[in-house]
Amino acid sequence: MHAITIPEAGGPEALVWAEVPDPVPGEGEVLVEVVASAVNRADILQRQGFYNPPPGASPHPGLECSGRIAALGPGVSGWAVGDEVCALLAGGGYAEKVAVPAGQLLPVPEGVDLVRAAALPEVACTVWSNVFMISHLRPGETLLVHGGSSGIGTMAIQLAKAVGATVAVTAGSKEKLERCADLGADILINYREQDFVAEIEQATDGAGADVILDNMGAKYLDRNVRSLAVNGRLAIIGMQGGVKAELNIGLLLGKRAAISATSLRARPLGEKATIVAAVREHVWPLVAAGRVRPVVDRELPMGDAGAAHRVVEESGHVGKVLLVVR
Repeated sequence: MHAITIPEAGGPEALVWAEVPDPVPGEGEVLVEVVASAVNRADILQRQGFYNPPPGASPHPGLECSGRIAALGPGVSGWAVGDEVCALLAGGGYAEKVAVPAGQLLPVPEGVDLVRAAALPEVACTVWSNVFMISHLRPGETLLVHGGSSGIGTMAIQLAKAVGATVAVTAGSKEKLERCADLGADILINYREQDFVAEIEQATDGAGADVILDNMGAKYLDRNVRSLAVNGRLAIIGMQGGVKAELNIGLLLGKRAAISATSLRARPLGEKATIVAAVREHVWPLVAAGRVRPVVDRELPMGDAGAAHRVVEESGHVGKVLLVVR
């Protein structure tokens, strides 16, 4: 088969479409013939040499895919060869085939075509696990999403609105904020021109955000804590703004607030399976009903992964950029 390889860490040109050995599904795994994958920030970090796959994972980038089951490994039940699926991966999505633990498979939701289904697993699992399973967003509460026009952001907006929350977003342009509004965002903040702390305070009459989904990390830590409501929950899922910052514990204590920080890739298989099962139970019916949908900016051939990485690195997209096996 062919896959995107990274002979040496570097820029987008480091991604090489090359012939590699076919993966073999092990115990509890299935072999998926890939139709499409999607670009995530973690893929860019891996290409740059900063985020190696966990032990035993495919060396090829790609944290999600869609496709058809080509073979079942030992001990797999409930799936059949030919089933159309999408999957959460620890790696290997940028390829013609990938071996996937059966607990990380999802059926393609009703009403979504097979290619666009590749835009769903990573964002749905990230948002559901952080915003709902950990931070317990409830109807009537306010969610602040940083990077509202990203793949994660566009999913977070839709899921929060589906459960009856108010959604605030930050984004870097009027056009991106308009796209967020189209998805249901209520409070639109241009982080290049506005202070999100002041905007959240004004929009909530001083109450603050009940849950904040943050992809920036250190750069936003102090301001995020100041933006939290009493009993607020800050969920950190990225480090685009650095890894070290000073935390005002007194402010955190005064608000009786909580901070969590998670990633999906290195979690044990059992934890991933639990998240995937929760997404199938709670998110997939919303997708089938048309209340939540994948947001896809563009589709590029898998061999043009370097061009796709450039789009994501330049933040010139809204939603997901897909890589399609032609």
